[in-house]
Amino acid sequence: MGHRRKSREIALQMLYQMEMTRLSPEETIASYNEMTLDDESEEPKIPEAARPFTEHLVNGVHSRRGELDDMIASASSNWRVDRMSIIDRNVLRIALFEMLHCREIPPKVSINEAIDLGKMFGSPDSGSFINGVLDRLLEQVNRIREQKAPTP
Repeated sequence: MGHRRKSREIALQMLYQMEMTRLSPEETIASYNEMTLDDESEEPKIPEAARPFTEHLVNGVHSRRGELDDMIASASSNWRVDRMSIIDRNVLRIALFEMLHCREIPPKVSINEAIDLGKMFGSPDSGSFINGVLDRLLEQVNRIREQKAPTP
């Protein structure tokens, strides 16, 4: 498994924990890092290669949550963000943050990764729901990315 995919999985777990406990990103990251070993494999819970991207996602989603939620709400017909499952809304937040703020990752990759996360951790309908919302946002994201593109 690639380090970005692992980072996304861990970021989703941390964002879930933050919603359930109301801990800050710093407290959540610290508490997650205290769980140093995965019981089954004796591997670190957060591999070193995954740590920077995990923290970037958690901090980025947290600091831009209002902006992300507004965009998600505009693309999710008949669904308020607070009525979505915790998994679905955090997968959407992670993907949308990546699409807007991680220029090195093509938006389609972020969408595909989000669909996989939804299928893995969400309900049977999560993958298609996440795909629908992100697909509706793709044109808007592409316009924003073009406006922020560095000029030669």
